[in-house]
Amino acid sequence: MSFTFPEYVHNKNVGFILRDFQQDFSRINPCRVYVDFQQTKSFNDFGVLVLTEIKKKTHQANGKLVLRNLSQEVQDILDLVQFSTLPEEVSDLSQKRLPKITIRTGEAFFKCLYDMKKMIFFVGEVFFASLVLIKNPRKLRYNDVIYYMQRVGVDALPIVALISLLLGLIMAFMSSAQLEQFGANIYVASLVSLAMIKELGPIMTCILVSGRSGSAFASEIGSMKISEEVDALTTMGFDTTIFLVMPKIVAAVIVVPLLVVFSDIFAIAGGLIIGVSMLDLTIHSYIHQTMTSLTILDFGLGLLKSMFFALIIAWIGAFRGFQTEGGAQEVGQATTSAVVSSIFLIIVVDSLIAVMLRYWN
Repeated sequence: MSFTFPEYVHNKNVGFILRDFQQDFSRINPCRVYVDFQQTKSFNDFGVLVLTEIKKKTHQANGKLVLRNLSQEVQDILDLVQFSTLPEEVSDLSQKRLPKITIRTGEAFFKCLYDMKKMIFFVGEVFFASLVLIKNPRKLRYNDVIYYMQRVGVDALPIVALISLLLGLIMAFMSSAQLEQFGANIYVASLVSLAMIKELGPIMTCILVSGRSGSAFASEIGSMKISEEVDALTTMGFDTTIFLVMPKIVAAVIVVPLLVVFSDIFAIAGGLIIGVSMLDLTIHSYIHQTMTSLTILDFGLGLLKSMFFALIIAWIGAFRGFQTEGGAQEVGQATTSAVVSSIFLIIVVDSLIAVMLRYWN
């Protein structure tokens, strides 16, 4: 069978060329296919695609492909894509099957183990970097710390305040429907204040910080990683953990507890609005009940949790950023992974703290 390659191949005629070849090939079913390039005036990547399909069909029929009248341009392009070494049999995408569930489960398990190993190594790097900064605080980039404090804390204050205010409104409104039946409207203040200060305040604030700042940390370091800026810093003798990671961690640990305080205040203000407008409570009685229900230990526990959560957010964000390899798509995956991982660890740590406090008491 002889096939004359067309003068020009572009995206609009690739389908027609392959269709005509398939029809002739199915009718003749030859043992040898000759492709003549005598009329070819331009050869590009679409031409390579057509030629690759011809090679695949010929091999499937146990035939042999012979190229004739190759110009220097065509030969150079085929050499560039290493056409002679391309696999002759290419499996169709429609015939691809996913691995068995046991294989996928095993791969996911070993991937998690490898990920945990990397995490442990990174924890060690951050720990030793912290010791270095304790010994020599001048190595910390204070300008960067202030910059990240603004990004993590000041810039996040409006959204944290709004979410906390609405959360306080919702909690007070929903609980009042039940407590009002027993004439216990005053205990709405206790419910809102205790729930926010001990649990929801730190968790909700840190989830918002994780979505805003944790993802930003991962994308920033990930972009530097794929553009080889991290390698350049290492070549110049900089400790990338101290240079890139520690300012983020220090800034997050400082400002996130302050954000939690503002979150608690706005949530209590949301409950106050419901208490005064719907439950016939006075401002004085609501605030007095709130202060009576709370202790210094409750405030301290909320702030301590927020510090742990802030450490997790900055650490995971930097860790996922350093794991980034490849192109821009990997940066997006690292950003998503940083947010999901940090939120998961926040919930796990909060659960462990709750269990320990339960048995402590």
